[in-house]
Amino acid sequence: MHAHIQQLYAIANKPSRLIIGLMSGTSLDGLDVALCRLRGDGLNTQVELLRFATVDYDDNYKQRVKAVFAKREVDLQALTLLNPWIALEHGRMINQCLAAWQLSAADIDLIASHGQTVFHCPKRQHQLAAEGNATLQLGDGDHLAVATGIITLSDFRQKHIAAGGEGAPLAVYGDYLLFSSKFENRIMLNIGGIANFTWLPKTLDAQAVFSTDIGPGNTLMDAYIQRHFAGQYYDKDARIAKAGVVSKPLLQALQQDAFFQLSFPKTTGPEVFNLAYLSQAQQASGTSTLSHADIMATLNRFSAEMIISAIEQTTNTLDKFVIYASGGGMHNPLLMSHIQQALPQVSIKTTADLAINPDAKEAVLFAILANECVAGGKQKFSNAREGIPGVTMGKISFAD
Repeated sequence: MHAHIQQLYAIANKPSRLIIGLMSGTSLDGLDVALCRLRGDGLNTQVELLRFATVDYDDNYKQRVKAVFAKREVDLQALTLLNPWIALEHGRMINQCLAAWQLSAADIDLIASHGQTVFHCPKRQHQLAAEGNATLQLGDGDHLAVATGIITLSDFRQKHIAAGGEGAPLAVYGDYLLFSSKFENRIMLNIGGIANFTWLPKTLDAQAVFSTDIGPGNTLMDAYIQRHFAGQYYDKDARIAKAGVVSKPLLQALQQDAFFQLSFPKTTGPEVFNLAYLSQAQQASGTSTLSHADIMATLNRFSAEMIISAIEQTTNTLDKFVIYASGGGMHNPLLMSHIQQALPQVSIKTTADLAINPDAKEAVLFAILANECVAGGKQKFSNAREGIPGVTMGKISFAD
């Protein structure tokens, strides 16, 4: 038996594993690094979040990724060079965190890396009859393993697609294993660049669980701020949006995309919802002269309305459920106010109430996927009806 396989076998048989989960979202604000202690597997998974940090990306990182992000025509050399470069940058950030936490590579069992999504391309988006679903995340696992000296699992989304899924959202797997409850119906709402949620009925019936993208979370608002407000990357505390008035014509035009008529589950990304999409909606509604504040107010309401609509569709026959929010949009007071006002009888909490830092949640979920790949797999979770294949995800890269 190869020494590396023996090492994996030993890790799988440990009573607990230290796994670093990484998440780099479409907002490009920074790398989320979550150090987790995991015990058990499947529905018996227990997670303790030991350390968490978001390492900010500098302007160089943001500009290099933006040069290819969500674009159909890119410089192929730039794209190719980004794959190892992102991994090396993430490796440097992990090493920085380990030093700050007074830990060494030998203390860590595994790294679980989401990578950096640069293009998401489900079939219902590209509509090419001869092609299937596709997605592309950069940040090569081999480079990351060598840079850190830690066994790395990466590129999780490809197996999901190979088995018939759309490659997203993957949160459903970790949500089901970690947050399912027989005491309450739960919606795990994550508001990142794209908003998504996982529906967890208290029946614990896997065939009723699903996860879906909803539409824009922060992506349109952030893109608009970055285009028109130099040095700002998002609308802090919704100050600009709060100063504006919602344009009903623009709001209605924004809501007309065919994506919103698709059944759940479904996936999308900034490839669809971007500043070109906003410009088309403004032209269609005759609102090209709106102030920046009014556009931001409308974009904020747009994200909220789509989230509200998706939740209402999912829960229209229920008397009671609880929403647990996470992601950057959770910190937008105007966005969260719109959602709460539309759902006055619903309790809206954060995953902090479930002992998981809401800013760390997505990174923690990838640590769970890595744990399942190495030490789990005994309780297959799938839902064919909702496009959730029962697969083991993650490509394993050794450090030498």
